[in-house]
Amino acid sequence: MQANEVPWREHVGSLNYLETSTWARQEHNGFSHQNPSFIGAVLNLKPILARVYLPPDANCFLSMVSHCLRAKSYVNLMVGSKQPTPVWLSPDEANKHCIAGASIWKFASVDGGVDPDVVLVGIGVEVTFEVIAAAALLRKLAPHLRVRVANVTDLMILGPSGSHPHALNDADFEAMFTRDKQIHFNYHGYPIELKGLLFGRPGMERVSVAGYSEEGTTTSPLDMMLCNHTSRYDVAVAAVRGGALHNAKVSVNSHEIASYLLHLKQKDRDYIYANGKDRDDAFETPVF
Repeated sequence: MQANEVPWREHVGSLNYLETSTWARQEHNGFSHQNPSFIGAVLNLKPILARVYLPPDANCFLSMVSHCLRAKSYVNLMVGSKQPTPVWLSPDEANKHCIAGASIWKFASVDGGVDPDVVLVGIGVEVTFEVIAAAALLRKLAPHLRVRVANVTDLMILGPSGSHPHALNDADFEAMFTRDKQIHFNYHGYPIELKGLLFGRPGMERVSVAGYSEEGTTTSPLDMMLCNHTSRYDVAVAAVRGGALHNAKVSVNSHEIASYLLHLKQKDRDYIYANGKDRDDAFETPVF
């Protein structure tokens, strides 16, 4: 920061951090890889310097790494996964998504995301998969629920307008996340970080946040999601309960649907504890 204020100092290459061993994959790591608090350390730096990126797939990661290697005088944190995961966006789509910092994923949304009852937001590789899986589940179990699925890659866009150079203005924030509908964030880091970042945005009483809550150890990938309430079932329950506030066709049987989703969650947990692994189809790419 001080170097930027000295006119004769040249810009230097950014300090780029790359994190790929995440709490969400504990098949062999155990507790050693479980703490995502470095995100919070970067969030605490001066906004003019700090950047936190959570690209959701390989194409987005390539776009983001290319950007960070070209950027000067920033502290860039990129959080991804070293495990094989689905690729959601083409290279061109990924570039546009990363430039924007966030976008509505129309392929996973009902009617392309127009006029939603609820907005589901993934921030991070594994938790975004769970959002997509939840959206696919809801197509079958709650066909009247209008779901918008969004993904955030540039964490800093979420802060109140003017709090960071990348922060969305209020009009753009409402265009993406609506003015008055429920928003459920499925976040890679600690929920309190995201709540702190969003503090100051209008209408935050409609927001719920799930993220890492210090649960789990050496266990299966899906069990880590179940333990921390970031699984597809938890996301779908939040969507049904949130959507029921605005859609009478959903509210009439929202309790029944939510109860069934929690039943499916328990069945998956029972299977994992009985067999020592996830179901073979647990991470098949959802089909819409």
